[in-house]
Amino acid sequence: MVPYKDKEMTCFRRSWPWWRWVLTGFSILALALSAYMSWHYLAGGSVIGCGGGSSCDQVLSSRWATIGGILPVSGLAAGVYLAMIVSSLFIGPSEDAPVRRLAWSAMLVIVGAAAGSAVWFTIVQKWFIGAFCPYCMTAHITGILLAVLVIWKAPGQIEDDSTISRRIIGFFPALGLSLAGIAFSGIMAISQVVFIPPPAYHSGQSQENLPAIDPNAIPLVGSPDAQYVVTLLFDYKCPHCQQLHFMLNEAVRRYNGKLAFALCPAPLDKKCNPYVFSEAEQYKDSCELVKIGMAVWVANREVFPAFENWMFSFESGDRWRPRSLDDTRAKAVEMVGQTNFDAAWANPWIDQYIAACVKIYGQTIQNGKGGIPKLVFGSRWVIPELYSADDLIMILQNSLAVPMP
Repeated sequence: MVPYKDKEMTCFRRSWPWWRWVLTGFSILALALSAYMSWHYLAGGSVIGCGGGSSCDQVLSSRWATIGGILPVSGLAAGVYLAMIVSSLFIGPSEDAPVRRLAWSAMLVIVGAAAGSAVWFTIVQKWFIGAFCPYCMTAHITGILLAVLVIWKAPGQIEDDSTISRRIIGFFPALGLSLAGIAFSGIMAISQVVFIPPPAYHSGQSQENLPAIDPNAIPLVGSPDAQYVVTLLFDYKCPHCQQLHFMLNEAVRRYNGKLAFALCPAPLDKKCNPYVFSEAEQYKDSCELVKIGMAVWVANREVFPAFENWMFSFESGDRWRPRSLDDTRAKAVEMVGQTNFDAAWANPWIDQYIAACVKIYGQTIQNGKGGIPKLVFGSRWVIPELYSADDLIMILQNSLAVPMP
């Protein structure tokens, strides 16, 4: 006679085999990550380990983090994984066959949607944003592993209480339900592409007196005599800075010369920016790149706009990639000459100006939002994500209170 405790343990192991523990653990992990990113979206601030301007900050603050600029994708994912956990509670052998069938069907649709979304957002991070979020990628990999596990196990579930042994769900129905989930993720992807959200931005106001900048002694887009001078904090390795760069002249034109942008380098590199919380490989050599740019301006102000355009343009490929340190130095020497470049490089003004710009960056950090590009006007600042010059004009007037032209 088998002891009662042994029977109970056998029953428990039968109801909770190893794969069910793995399924539950993966679901809880994916739910926790999605819920945390949703909370970050709603509450603001930086995700742990992802300072302003980092790869994950770029992903989580991009237009692709929401659907139509309203619903956070991570919130939708949290709901999906919560449904996954609830469904998984009803797949044990003690449940009635119709209940088990419904639970497995729901999970197959859910994991299909999770896997399809994982593929879509990996494509977005690789080819649209050009940066990867570790939190997002962990959730995506978890979703794909869940899909493999559920699709593998679903066709093997048998109705134990039937006189005729039969499967809860056959292989082809299981595959069909998973494809239905993938179709749902496709609808979401199409919605993100078609429904472009309004421009996103984070804004605030500094409580400190920001360093004064003489527009006659710094690089500008526009005239130093412009009535309104907006400071632009930038980095030559920042993709959003690259997008914004080609909107500046149009904004100056629309203001009929009354607007100018002071180009203020604020590298997201700890070598020259003590306000950066962690090293990011993406911004390696940023300090040297902006110093080369300022050396070009010191050596020959007339060629500096052409140098800027070269830094932010791309000649091949499907997206912009930052210039290398060696290529940038070679281009600078080509444009101003080796002797002039060496003399400008040794000018102490360059380090002083970069330090002043970095100080502005530090004084405009609020709730962990220290990203770039950052526009500063008076005591107001804004970190924009723009799609057009119209968006830039709107943000200048609504967020920075730059008067209408």
